[in-house]
Amino acid sequence: MDSVRSGMVLGLGTGSTVKHLVDLLGERLRSGALRDIVGVPTSVRTELQARELDIPLAELSAHPRLDLTIDGADEISPELDLIKGLGGALLREKMVAQASDALLIISDDSKLVDRLGQKAPLPVEVIEWGWDAHPRFLESLGATVSLRTGADGEPVWSDNGTLFLDCTFPGGIDDARALQTELLGRAGVVDTGLFLGMASAAVIGSDDGIYTMERS
Repeated sequence: MDSVRSGMVLGLGTGSTVKHLVDLLGERLRSGALRDIVGVPTSVRTELQARELDIPLAELSAHPRLDLTIDGADEISPELDLIKGLGGALLREKMVAQASDALLIISDDSKLVDRLGQKAPLPVEVIEWGWDAHPRFLESLGATVSLRTGADGEPVWSDNGTLFLDCTFPGGIDDARALQTELLGRAGVVDTGLFLGMASAAVIGSDDGIYTMERS
């Protein structure tokens, strides 16, 4: 919370790690240690949590430029490139992050990789219509593809009414920027979980303590 100061407009990420941060933010506001904070949530889940804690919220349209977004990640490369989206909020997370002066990632060292795609699948968010036309295209790019489903076997829907195709790349992704270009050029793809060149810093927890990675 050292990066958060009174008067800030904050992007509030989604996921288990950020949930603890939102709880702490609510405590700091109640105690008066922080004041005049406005949060822009990246998911319905985070919005509901923040409202329960009486954290003032606003839409992105009301604050087209945010001071800081704090979020988690599913993978972090040495260059601070990320895979995000396994929590189901990648589009809103990316929109809020792009509108922010800085993106701070909080994570543990289990998310660190030498190359993106080594541990986590890459989420690709697609519209419902024609979603089953995409797997063959994604497989041509080297991916093993699965439609994300819940414990009940039913598809997982985003807050935007879209679906997720989780793409596993054996050995990792060779060229994340080239892959991003290919994916975003495909009609029906809404966005991808590749967050490239966006993170300013990452606070990493490990058995040896907490340290910070910064973009060079």
